[in-house]
Amino acid sequence: MFAKLPLTAVRGFESAARLGSFKAAAHELNVSPAAISHQVKSLEAYLGVRLFERSSQSVRLSVDGERLHPQLHRALLDIQHGLQALSPPCAAKSLVVSTTPAFASLWLIPRLGDFHRLHPEIDISLHSSNDVVDLRRDASIDLAIRALFTPDPQLFEQPVLDEYFGVYCRPDWQPPAPGSPVELIDVPWLSSVNVAVDWPTWCAKANTLDWLGTARLRRYDEEHHALQAAIVGHGLVLASNVLVAEAIARGQLISYRPEIRLAGARYTVVCVPGRERQPLVRAFNEWLLGSVTEGTTVRAGQIL
Repeated sequence: MFAKLPLTAVRGFESAARLGSFKAAAHELNVSPAAISHQVKSLEAYLGVRLFERSSQSVRLSVDGERLHPQLHRALLDIQHGLQALSPPCAAKSLVVSTTPAFASLWLIPRLGDFHRLHPEIDISLHSSNDVVDLRRDASIDLAIRALFTPDPQLFEQPVLDEYFGVYCRPDWQPPAPGSPVELIDVPWLSSVNVAVDWPTWCAKANTLDWLGTARLRRYDEEHHALQAAIVGHGLVLASNVLVAEAIARGQLISYRPEIRLAGARYTVVCVPGRERQPLVRAFNEWLLGSVTEGTTVRAGQIL
């Protein structure tokens, strides 16, 4: 039935399409770039269509190549999964998760112990970076947890947490005396084009614009540094309800003026279509959806 399937050419095409380069595909498959080019040409001859548009400087997928690549990628993932299912049960299974350093340290890592207790056979490897990984090209990343404002139609998406921004402080924080400056901890937050997430926007909504003229701003580049500054008493912090959840659960911070909120993103699990069916990815997604901090509930992708 499968005697005439050009499997070697299929693997070469999938790698070149995912990585966007014959040279990179050659490195991944440990062959020469000429071999990848030959494999792609043989697959094109087999199908009777051009899969890449070639120039002297680069190659890019044709319309037919764009249609074919997701199907072949899913098929190869299924083959890989079928083979892995026969591996010895004692063998460690690894899952690579990409997310931002702030989400990893402030939300995910404090909860990973629960996942390890439920799935001791799965090793989680965290890839933390503020740069967005191209999951279609980097097959070493199984899934990513991202704060999204708009969906990516090329990826499978599972909403996890809705985000908003509010102001938080230590439980013993006291407002300054009249005429005294308030200490405000400032950090750049990811925001949509419609709503800025900064102190002027929050103060305008809270009718406290008078703060801004005399405020002492404590500026940080990293979210977890700003939260730590608030925890040790350096002032009020404008922060994500998702990232501050652990500090609230521990009693380190409380909400100040909780009725004043700025819209944020939606934390979402994303992966290449087809990977969500793999047992390791499915187990992680199911655990993630069930993991909520004390006093929160996940309903239809919302944190309430």
